[in-house]
Amino acid sequence: MKRNNIIKSIAAAFFAAAMVACSDNDISQTYNELIDNPQEEQPEEPGGGSTENPSNRSELYRPQMHYTPAANWVNDPNGMVYLDGTWHLFYQYNPQGHGWGNLSWGHATSTDLLHWTEQAVALSPDALGMIFSGSAVIDKDNTAGFGKDAMVAFYTSAGNSQQQSLAYSTDGGKNFTKYEGNPVIANAGEPDFRDPKVFWHEASQQWIMSLAKGWKYEIEFWGSRNLKNWTRLNSFSTSVAGCNKGQWECPDLLKFNYKGKEKWVLLVSVNPGGPVMGSGTQYFVGNFDGTTFTADEANYPLWLDYGMDNYAGVTWSNAPDGRYVLIGWMNNWLYADRVPASPWCSAMTLPRELSLIEYNGKPLLANSVVGEIGSLAGEWTSAETTFPQADAYEVKVRVMLDRNSTITLSNAEGAKYVVVVNAANRQITTQRNSATGKTDFSDMFSVPSATAPLNTEGNEATLHFFIDQSSVELFTANGSMSQTTLVFPGSIYNKVDVDGGVVETSVRTIRSVYK
Repeated sequence: MKRNNIIKSIAAAFFAAAMVACSDNDISQTYNELIDNPQEEQPEEPGGGSTENPSNRSELYRPQMHYTPAANWVNDPNGMVYLDGTWHLFYQYNPQGHGWGNLSWGHATSTDLLHWTEQAVALSPDALGMIFSGSAVIDKDNTAGFGKDAMVAFYTSAGNSQQQSLAYSTDGGKNFTKYEGNPVIANAGEPDFRDPKVFWHEASQQWIMSLAKGWKYEIEFWGSRNLKNWTRLNSFSTSVAGCNKGQWECPDLLKFNYKGKEKWVLLVSVNPGGPVMGSGTQYFVGNFDGTTFTADEANYPLWLDYGMDNYAGVTWSNAPDGRYVLIGWMNNWLYADRVPASPWCSAMTLPRELSLIEYNGKPLLANSVVGEIGSLAGEWTSAETTFPQADAYEVKVRVMLDRNSTITLSNAEGAKYVVVVNAANRQITTQRNSATGKTDFSDMFSVPSATAPLNTEGNEATLHFFIDQSSVELFTANGSMSQTTLVFPGSIYNKVDVDGGVVETSVRTIRSVYK
């Protein structure tokens, strides 16, 4: 039996059981063996790859404003870094097939976060194992000795165990050399030990690495002066049960200015155990002193996104103007290998700007689509009739919160995506079922309701819908709430109907990034 078929038959049983008993040790072990054990991996359908299978990016369901490689499997974004006007997006990639396996670092570059050029594979498996997720930094002061402004990438070598390795580039990310002293952090017997995210901590004058420990629900922090020799500093965990329903992955520790004071946010992806079911990204707000992260009291878990399909998101290193720009994997491990997408498999979310705002007297991590999206957009027009023909759309709906509202996106074939605004509870509820489009590829895909708080004060709210060929990303105006949802209608939603407290609807076209 091919490995991908094993995942299909067993992972479904795992996830069904996980929704009932997420802490079951046997289930956890089964999942790790299927997804995280590279010794059992053999690439399915070898011989694919973007260079061998060129695409005009016009296939059914192919996103037109989101990044996808020409072909093959994609999951977590990783290693993202900005250098000399170029945004580098690396990601988990199988250059040899449409399913999970042979994990390498794919690579794409952009000057505007929207138009991406697919590059050659940056890092490939070696004797230490496959190349799992990680990060990259620009070593401006040559602390590692590879050269000033060297691009230094950290990744998890996934072989007999998960260990941390590094590679460096002195030509702006075109070519990488793996460090001869790998692994730089060996595994001391941990079953899950991965996803290094590195940044420079000015106050303590050292590099800080965050590492995830999976089913131990823990993030470790390590320190280094030279990017090669690392010392364990401390770890963070929580006793809040709602935060510990799935393995912890893909950490990112970020410093914000909040009301004139320093405040830190720790991103942690969890799977399963998201805000609906399956994959999701939670965050903790607190303080970091160069050694220890301490979380503030809050009503945890707090979610970066309240949809089904935003996972493993992390931010770009070295971004200009102090920006925190995040991108996520637009999929869910419940059905990731079964979505009806070919010859590619999975897309990234739209890039999002992070900010720490105040809501209800407490800090809240907001995320909004980057302003660069305006370069693809037409003029705002009334949305009272069918939208002008376009590759993608942004719809803006202003609702009063003194009564309930219903917003329905639809197309000529009758597929529809319904969002109900509950004014009393200040929540939205989204429906994803057979009415939205194709769902029969997985019995886990149909979701009767996905609820999200509006996180909005005042007597009205403005909602922004970013509609692509196979996704809807929904945001409040200031990014206090986001909800990302995959959908597979036969054609893009190109009409909006409103009922209740809606006072204004408008639309603008979004041009394809391939035109």
